[in-house]
Amino acid sequence: MVQAGGSGSRRQFLQGLACVPVICAAKSTWAEDKLPVSIGLTPVFLDDQIAFLQSWQAYLQQRLQRPVQFFQRGSYSEVLRLLQDGRVDFAWLCGFPYWRNRDWLKLVATPVYQGKPLYQAYLIRHQQHADITKLSDLQGKVFAYSDPDSNSGFLYPQHQLRQSGLDSRHFFGRTFFTWSHRKVVEAVAVQLAHAGSVDGYVWDVLAQLHPQLTSQTDIFERSAWFGFPPVVAAQTVDTGLFSEFQSLLKGMSDDPEGKALLKTLALDGFTHADPELFASIGEMIVER
Repeated sequence: MVQAGGSGSRRQFLQGLACVPVICAAKSTWAEDKLPVSIGLTPVFLDDQIAFLQSWQAYLQQRLQRPVQFFQRGSYSEVLRLLQDGRVDFAWLCGFPYWRNRDWLKLVATPVYQGKPLYQAYLIRHQQHADITKLSDLQGKVFAYSDPDSNSGFLYPQHQLRQSGLDSRHFFGRTFFTWSHRKVVEAVAVQLAHAGSVDGYVWDVLAQLHPQLTSQTDIFERSAWFGFPPVVAAQTVDTGLFSEFQSLLKGMSDDPEGKALLKTLALDGFTHADPELFASIGEMIVER
C-alpha cells in the first residue's frame, strides 16, 4: 500500500475533492433585453479562482455589452451536458472530449502557451520513488488520474499502457480520480498515490506559484505535444455571437487589461486552431 502522509493529510485531501463549486455568476447590471452569454468551466488551479472569474467576467461584459455568466462543474462530462442541453453557449474543454464530439462542437479559440497552442502530459512520481522511471514500473502500485475525459489526465497513460501490451484494468494495484490536475499533484505529493498523470501546463504553473508542492514530485515522462485545451461552442450558437466572442478572445493579447488577465493564467493569448491540431489525441482513443 501507498504510505499516506498521515490520516489528517488524507482526510484534508478527500474533503477537498468534495468541494466542487457549482456556479459562479455575478448579478447582472445590464438591461433585461440583453441575453447573457454563458460559459462552462471545470475547476482550475488558481488559489483565488473566484476573484479571477469576477475580473474576467467584468472584462467580457464591458466589451460584449451584455451579461456574462460562468457555470462551473466538476467534470468534463457535466460541462458537455450543459452544452448539449443549450444551457451554456461556450465552454473551455479538453481536446479529448472536443475530438470525440467534434461533429456538433465548433472550435472558438485555442490558448497559446509559451508561444504555441500546445501542451504536454506529464507522468509524475513522488520524489522518494526514484525507482519509478517508466510507466511499467508502476505495476501493482497506486495511480492518480484527473478525469476520465481528460487527455493528459487519463487518455495518455491508458494509451501508453496499451502500447506496451499492458492491460490498464489489471495493471495498477489501485487507481482513483481526483477531478482536478492540481489534486493529482497534491495526491502524489502527500503519497496518496505513487504516481499520476497531469496537464504539463498546470504542473509548470504550479511549480512557479507553489514550488513547495511540486518539489515533492518528479516528472519521469513527458508526452509528445498535443493541442491545448480549447474553447468551444455548440453548432447551434448564434453566428454573430460566435464571431464576436471569438474576436474578443483573440484580441485579449492586444489589450492591456486582457493581457493582464492572460498573465494571471500564464498564457500568451488565444488563437484560431484547425480541428486537425487535435488529431493526435483522436489517434489514441479506443471507444469504451
